[in-house]
Amino acid sequence: MAYNLESLVQILQQILHPHHHQPWTLDPNKKPQIESLLEKAPVTRYGKQSLESRIRDAAHDAEDVLESHLVEQILSCPEGESFIFLPPDLEKVIGELDSAKEEMMTIMGRSVQIADSSSPAVSSRQDPNPKNIIVGVGEDLIQLKDRLIGQPSKALQVIPIVGMGGIGKTTLARNLYDDPYVISHFDTRAWATISQDYNEGKLRDVFLSLLGCMIGKPNDEMLQEMIDKLALRLHQALIGRRYIIILDDIWDVKPWDDIRRFFPDASNGSRIIVTTRDSSVADYTTSGSLRHQMNLLKDDESWNLLRQKVFAPEETCSPELEKVGKKIARDCRGLPLAIHVIGGILSQEKTSQDFWEQVSDNVSSIVADNDKQFSNILSLSYNHLPNHLKPCFLYMGAFPEDYEIRSSKLINLLVAEGFVRPISNKSLEETAKMHLKALVDRSLIFVHQRGTNGIQAPDDLARSSSCLRRVCSHRFFSIKDAYISKEQIRRARSFLSFDHTRQCIASPVIYELRLLRVLDILLKIFYKVPEEILQLVNLRYLALTVRSPLPSSISRLCNLQTLIVQGDDALMGFEDPDIVMPGILDMTQLRHIKLKGPRTHVKYYGKDRNRVVVLDKLQSLSPVPISEIPDRVLETLPNLEKLKIFWDGELDHVRDLSRLLKLKALKCQSPIYTKDDLLSNLILPPSLKKLTLWGCLILDHHMNEVGKLPNLEVLKLRKCYFQSGKWEVDDDEFCRLQFLLMEGLELVNWAADDTRFPRLEHLVIRRCRELEEIPLAIGEIPTLKVIEVDEYNPSVVASAREIQEAQLDNGNDDLQVRRILGDN
Repeated sequence: MAYNLESLVQILQQILHPHHHQPWTLDPNKKPQIESLLEKAPVTRYGKQSLESRIRDAAHDAEDVLESHLVEQILSCPEGESFIFLPPDLEKVIGELDSAKEEMMTIMGRSVQIADSSSPAVSSRQDPNPKNIIVGVGEDLIQLKDRLIGQPSKALQVIPIVGMGGIGKTTLARNLYDDPYVISHFDTRAWATISQDYNEGKLRDVFLSLLGCMIGKPNDEMLQEMIDKLALRLHQALIGRRYIIILDDIWDVKPWDDIRRFFPDASNGSRIIVTTRDSSVADYTTSGSLRHQMNLLKDDESWNLLRQKVFAPEETCSPELEKVGKKIARDCRGLPLAIHVIGGILSQEKTSQDFWEQVSDNVSSIVADNDKQFSNILSLSYNHLPNHLKPCFLYMGAFPEDYEIRSSKLINLLVAEGFVRPISNKSLEETAKMHLKALVDRSLIFVHQRGTNGIQAPDDLARSSSCLRRVCSHRFFSIKDAYISKEQIRRARSFLSFDHTRQCIASPVIYELRLLRVLDILLKIFYKVPEEILQLVNLRYLALTVRSPLPSSISRLCNLQTLIVQGDDALMGFEDPDIVMPGILDMTQLRHIKLKGPRTHVKYYGKDRNRVVVLDKLQSLSPVPISEIPDRVLETLPNLEKLKIFWDGELDHVRDLSRLLKLKALKCQSPIYTKDDLLSNLILPPSLKKLTLWGCLILDHHMNEVGKLPNLEVLKLRKCYFQSGKWEVDDDEFCRLQFLLMEGLELVNWAADDTRFPRLEHLVIRRCRELEEIPLAIGEIPTLKVIEVDEYNPSVVASAREIQEAQLDNGNDDLQVRRILGDN
């Protein structure tokens, strides 16, 4: 199904069990009906696709009715008072879910009967590339052929080929399978397509397919044999022979578990190739060997493939068509299957520039609307997703094409939308991160830049064809869509703005969005927070830019989980520019507070507040003055994982951050050149994995203390002043550090060797004008992969080159040295 019912379940649980800060209690007479609906929702969650529309509409109706009534009663209740919540009658919704459940059970029973009575058919999948054109995979072919026939290893090896749907895994495997050198190298070869709909009946077909490749068409006797007998035949046919087996399109680990024991290992160089979209399946099938990851085509490769698809070898393409064609190829985003689909359309009008330009204007919709095979192949991945992952994938369709989304932001949005079901011993954010990893493993989304945790959908076509059509059912739409009615807008749960014009949104528009859970208008500038936003009591996620401090009335947003506020230069004119006033820290549902801009920070104490509330859900807090977090405040943040602090003056005692037992990421900032000794006033927690020091005075013992943090993996030093001018790394320091950034440091001498950073993978040095050199021994670190340097310091560049040359002389050609352009 294109949804799950977790959002409805969360609403019902919230109504039944409100938190102490929420101003209602449920009318006891209504409790049985709410409990009945809550009991039915998880059962109905697993319905058949034919019932999807009915169940979805019933669930959405229930959400709309419940949240509308709840919002109205909250707004009509005087601030600070409580009320008895009287939900509307839900008998109609309950009846609809009961009916859907009965029909679901009937369909499931009928499906079992059909499965029991029908005989399985051998699966055959049409080759999407009848011309079998190979472009952009030359290096893949070379690497894989070497693993098949060029390596000396005689042990049986499994070689997984991994990539998103339509990227050409099957075509690549087919070319290897049919390669003359491969054919001559192996005694026998066999191919079987597993596919998505694998079951025990399909296992029989797999054995018949493999045997058919080796001994010819199965006879009547073989067709009547039991699975065990067929498995034995396969094993006997392979014993003592060097073989290559292709297992195409494996979706999960069960087929591999069922088949692998019948492939003998005679240590004679046999090979098995597995193609899959799921990297976890690939890793499961291997025994130490690396998977082969397929990449999207480059722009020139995309055009070359498109040209070969449209024109015969003896035909030419005019310069005018070539210009349009190259744009079309780029718009296919490197996906071979999309290029084949578009090429088939363009081949109908090989000389019409007008037709090509029309195609260029509508690449995504043409691919989705005019090629059933393309839609079916791209939809396979989506349809195979578990219900809890489908809304997470669909949510990607809310973002513009080519939009890179930080994974941390996407995780917070998914939580706010109610798409994430709690898992025992996992936070909602950890669960959402697991969901994203599952989508990445299935090649449905990919990590654009691992350094910044950027997430993108695999390509625009996948989003528009298999995603955006379904997005409408999740009630978020583009405000450019003329067909959206005011009633639809009122039912919307998300408002995401990507318009960089910075103009404010009209308040009447916000007023209509009373049920919003997500309001992201960070790119819009408000002089002050509109009163209409303060009426959105259903909000879980709010991101905005304002030119005046937040009012204390923002605490009305009692369900708010994430608050992101961008300050503005105009705030400098205010006597007290603290954006987040103390009252917001009474909002116990807050999970993330992130403030940006000049002098914009959290203020814990004020004239109207000197008490402290435990915020046991708060995970990230940024920034807060060090003077505002004494021990009694730290004790109210038991689950804090990310913290940014800055120096704001003298302290009465050292701040012991080790009280924050779950703190993983810490940023410490001091005013540059003031030489305030922030670090001497801190006790760092051993739980830290990421530490950023900005503008800090660094004494020799500071770096010794940092180096002994047992879990530190990322260290970023920005504009820091080393008082002694040197940094000597001692034994047993930075034992787990993987990433080190040194930027704009007042540092002359750095002394270290490979034993000091035994796990370092990535070193970046920027704008360190006084640094004499990079220690030559750094190159001996066995895990080091990349050194990045800029052009500001010639001696640093020279030492990086010397390190690389020394490693090349030692046979290490894996170390990369990159020169990066710096800013003036």
